[in-house]
Amino acid sequence: MDTPVADAVDAERLREDIEANGRFGAVEGEGHGRTVRTGSEANRRARDRLVGRLEAAGCTVAVDSVGNVSGRWTPASADPEAAPVASGSHLDSVPAGGIFDGPLGVYAALEAVRAMREAGVEPARPVEVVSFTEEEGATFADGLLGSSVAVGERTPDEALALTDADGRTLDTALDTVGYRGEGVLDAAGWDAWLELHVEQHTELEAAGVPAGVVGDITGITHCDVEITGEANHAGSTPMAGRSDALAAASELVLAVEDAARDLAVGDAAPDPAAVGTVGSLSVAPNATNVVPGRAEVGIDVRSTTYASMESLVGVVEDTLARVERERGVGTTLRREFDLEPTPMTPRCRDALRAAGERAGIDTLDLHSGAAHDSMYVARVTDAGMLFAPSRDGLSHTPKEWTDWEDCAAATRVLAEALADLAGVDA
Repeated sequence: MDTPVADAVDAERLREDIEANGRFGAVEGEGHGRTVRTGSEANRRARDRLVGRLEAAGCTVAVDSVGNVSGRWTPASADPEAAPVASGSHLDSVPAGGIFDGPLGVYAALEAVRAMREAGVEPARPVEVVSFTEEEGATFADGLLGSSVAVGERTPDEALALTDADGRTLDTALDTVGYRGEGVLDAAGWDAWLELHVEQHTELEAAGVPAGVVGDITGITHCDVEITGEANHAGSTPMAGRSDALAAASELVLAVEDAARDLAVGDAAPDPAAVGTVGSLSVAPNATNVVPGRAEVGIDVRSTTYASMESLVGVVEDTLARVERERGVGTTLRREFDLEPTPMTPRCRDALRAAGERAGIDTLDLHSGAAHDSMYVARVTDAGMLFAPSRDGLSHTPKEWTDWEDCAAATRVLAEALADLAGVDA
């Protein structure tokens, strides 16, 4: 079947965009790493380049009050008052992250616009390319910041008051780099949203398939636990008389791991998508010859089934109650970050699958184990996600890699789907 939009995707141009973006905040060493924190000089340069590329593609660029960047293409065929179809991702990174995580989605969306223009198609709706602020949460908040404002989950004032490790507000950071804009990007005003992202897992690589259609995005909850015992001399405090906060924390660590494995591992596992991780541990006074008096534990729980997440949190609660009784410690549990699993809209999933068929590109249905801006966008409009393969499943590291052929193939699927949703006749 004739697929002028997919055929017009320029793989080399897409590669040049991603490589150029990857030079901002580049880190030395093995692989292709970058550190692009929100409000940094590298972030400014990445934003400046994107704005220039959007304008060169005929897009009208806007920057909202929290730094979300959007470029709207409104061809003569489109009703300028019609709700646009939007696509994009983010440009910020974790420290020493990879070059594809985020930028692939932003520049693939831009390449889709360029492909539509060059193919001479006539969409009925405008198409909008979006770069959300602070998706990673490496500098401000817990992540998904820009999209949380775009859907009304957080007010601009609340976002702008957030501070980094040095006490600098997001307001100051954005103003410093010239990206403290006006108004609010309104995701509810979009007719549909698609996001292309690297998979950060191995399903596509194992299957030899270049594009994955996401059915659900995992839910995430963070449990911040403090265990209070009694610090005392390691030599003169008898074993029977100790209130060791770290020993109690160790039981919690293993309980989380055991419970997650029971849910996810084995042929009869009820929820293979469930994971539980103790990712941070702080011990005080942290001296070899002192019984630990306090332990702070950070727990990450995820699944595409919220009941599984609640089950794992229940294990945390039960374990804390037990160590209080058995070890004489005090405990507190805070759960301030809690996102339920998010299904993608059937309309958008169908558009992505059909786009793959038209372009002759195989797709695979799968779920996302990582959070993405699409989780928030799906609350206010139709949303879909597309994955490109990640070599060895690596991400958030300079070793992250997606072959250029796969980047191009996934972008062709994205471009076809956007054209379809924007009202271009196939």
